[in-house]
Amino acid sequence: MPPAPDPKRPHPWTALRNGMRDVMRLMRDRGPSQAQFWILALLIGTGAGFAAVGFRLGISALQRAVYGADDMTLASTADHLPWAWVLIVPVLGGLAVGLILDRFTPDARVRAVSDVIEGAALDGGRVETREGLASAAASLITLGTGGSSGREGPVVHLAGVISTAVATRIKASPITGRELLGCGVAGAVAASFNAPIAGALFAHEVVLRHFAVHAFAPIAIAAVAGTVINRMQFGGLTEFTLPDRLDIGFYIELPAFMLLGLVCALVAAAMMKGIFRAERTGTAIMARLGWPRWSRPAIAGLFLGLIAIPFPHIIGVGYETTAAALSGQIGLSQAVLLASVKALAVAITLGGRMGGGVFSPALVMGSLTGLAFGIIATGLAPSVSGNVDVYAFAGMGAVGAAVLGAPISTALIVFEMTGDWQTGIAVMTAISLSSALASRLVRRSFFFSQLENRGIHLAEGPHIWLPRNLRITPVIRALDSEAAPASDLVRNIAASGDTLTQGMTLEQALREFDRSGAAFLPVMSQPDPDTDGEPQIIGVVYHIDALRTLNRALAETAAEEHA
Repeated sequence: MPPAPDPKRPHPWTALRNGMRDVMRLMRDRGPSQAQFWILALLIGTGAGFAAVGFRLGISALQRAVYGADDMTLASTADHLPWAWVLIVPVLGGLAVGLILDRFTPDARVRAVSDVIEGAALDGGRVETREGLASAAASLITLGTGGSSGREGPVVHLAGVISTAVATRIKASPITGRELLGCGVAGAVAASFNAPIAGALFAHEVVLRHFAVHAFAPIAIAAVAGTVINRMQFGGLTEFTLPDRLDIGFYIELPAFMLLGLVCALVAAAMMKGIFRAERTGTAIMARLGWPRWSRPAIAGLFLGLIAIPFPHIIGVGYETTAAALSGQIGLSQAVLLASVKALAVAITLGGRMGGGVFSPALVMGSLTGLAFGIIATGLAPSVSGNVDVYAFAGMGAVGAAVLGAPISTALIVFEMTGDWQTGIAVMTAISLSSALASRLVRRSFFFSQLENRGIHLAEGPHIWLPRNLRITPVIRALDSEAAPASDLVRNIAASGDTLTQGMTLEQALREFDRSGAAFLPVMSQPDPDTDGEPQIIGVVYHIDALRTLNRALAETAAEEHA
């Protein structure tokens, strides 16, 4: 007969719950230990993997419901659908997207990778939660109903929402929050592409923008977790199946791949600038017409529907077209035409604020560009040329790397998506030159250009963007404090016009100190337009305090990067 339970001993589930509560309390008070951090990385990577796989399955389910096919057969299936259906579906999808973004975001804009980069740099590894969930829903509808973009950007931000929830729960420091964000990004990218190595390096190269050793292990754990989730659903298959043999006449043919890299840089720059031009044009037209902002994606959907009637390959992510290009099933004139139309469709989709990312379209554009180049190159020198498919393979990586501004991650993504490592020299040659040239034509990458267009300057590095984003408020000394100078002296300096304004950035304040040569400057309150009151002196800022604050912020950034 089993012994009677001890009434003083808690139930096992109660003890487990109490233990978890104690662990959470310790992590909030002291930060996670190394072992705890690895467990969190595993959980975040798993959650990001499920989010990426669920997002992909959701897109496929919607595409099958609307078009009767998923992305790998969508173009060929849509070619046989009634033209009215191909026209109206993107309009209805755009209308749904517009209503969602209008309701749940303050600016009716989809969140994606650039917002994750901003969160890592400026917000302690946190991203917007409500807006991120709305963006994921909008992007899913966009890709399921005829939009021409990619699924990776929304998934990366969705992973950021997961890591933000954990970081907020344990009250993580900015450094810990950024590393948790890196874990989420790694898990999402790895699950999206079945590419654990590329997922881990993407988080370091694009989001965290450093390769700190102490962050590598948890980020790698998260990437592996995301990959496991992908393979549980889809198996260990690569995204694309290449011909059994890809030949390259190495030494003689390498100059052709160098030239291909330069061509791909021009294509990538044109694609990115086309998207930005479409964004500006759409904003100007909407402002001139005075139409509600929720109608903008529906209008973009109308244009996409008109294009999709003769060119159904623009619908969705575009992996069917990419697979056809990689296997050499497209001719020269068709490749050029499809690439041109795809670029137009991507610009309309993203400029119309329908949702989705830019990486998958870059892969489509790159494979078509590489194939067209390869057909010409091998036709000019057939006796010393290898397989034309190698050019499509290299072009896919070259355009993708130029758009992302991430040559290492993109090369690995291409390798892991195809399972072919034998043509690495050709791919790396094209990627290196395309990345070098494209970084001169745009602001380093598509994502940093997006941030620049929103007035967020991160491309130059922390020594530039830190003083632009830190405020003088924490270093203002009140006039009645013991460390403040005499009030009469402060008023005399203010009367001469050498002052700072409440809310100024450190960059603005340091510029005023350099101009005036003063040891301290008065800080004036913001003028009140409602009362027309005169600005008042609210305190002073010492030059040394401003410099000390900037130096401390730079030291913390360096400590994180070199830990």
